[in-house]
Amino acid sequence: MKSFLVYIRFVLNLNTINITIQEDNPSFQIRPLESRDISFITKWSRNEGFAPGAGDVSIYRHTDNQGLWVGCLDTRPIGCIAGVRYNSNYGFIGLFLVIKPYRGLGYGVRLWKHALNHLSDLPCIGLEAAPERISDYETWGFRASSLTTRWKLCSENALSRPSTSLHIFKDFINLQLLEDSQIPESAVYSYDAKREPSPRPHFISDWLHHPAGKVLALVDSNRKCHGFGRIRPCLLKNGKGWRIGPLIADSNELARFLIDQLIYRHPGNILIDSPGLNTNSYEFFQSYGFEKISETLRMYRGFSPSTSMSDVYGLACLELG
Repeated sequence: MKSFLVYIRFVLNLNTINITIQEDNPSFQIRPLESRDISFITKWSRNEGFAPGAGDVSIYRHTDNQGLWVGCLDTRPIGCIAGVRYNSNYGFIGLFLVIKPYRGLGYGVRLWKHALNHLSDLPCIGLEAAPERISDYETWGFRASSLTTRWKLCSENALSRPSTSLHIFKDFINLQLLEDSQIPESAVYSYDAKREPSPRPHFISDWLHHPAGKVLALVDSNRKCHGFGRIRPCLLKNGKGWRIGPLIADSNELARFLIDQLIYRHPGNILIDSPGLNTNSYEFFQSYGFEKISETLRMYRGFSPSTSMSDVYGLACLELG
């Protein structure tokens, strides 16, 4: 994303190929994402290996309906980006891609500037950087925070149902395993807000109520949450799978209990993205049997959030943090 020349000449097989890079090309327009765009953006995300979850893009749109855009060349969509504003202090950039035939022509830079301008008044902006893009984001003022690791677990056959007994967790009063509509939303909102860079009740509400997958929470007799997680179907580059996220819990033992309950009836490839700021997560997922398949770098521009993420085992998604 460094500055581009206005005109570049390539020579290939003795033939001259002229490529004009026009950051002000009037044929390229950026417009808000519409419902009709969701299917092809999901397809693009799948082809890029993002493993989009069922309904994810719709949730992103509802989180900030002015924070998702599509870049069009002569009305044809060729790229997209999200610059979601959670509140007056925090925003996140993701879902940033331009389809291959149109890369290197300045269209990505225009999308990037559009999203960054939308969030320019915020004291903190986050993103997840692929390793090859880190230096680009540094030129725009972003600084490294921690590694995020994507893990995969392969379970070919349905697992036997794990025990649902919670008596072994003696530090909690009458701990209950609740699912879907049984879960008290206010307890989850409060629990999540203390463990994420910014409160996000609208985002979490959509996450809890989406019909795809399963949501579980551990709640005590005082209606205090001690952990929750969601599993949802996702689209892999080749085939289908499952993604877990968010996954937040007071301890390794509670996190393991939630994973056991989430995956036993979902055979196949299961993905989860864990933040490096939870220093226990690496050993935790290795001991469970997960395999590391990729890493990204969480970066921030402005101040870095001071919220502890030691209880966060799985991010909701990489696209919105």
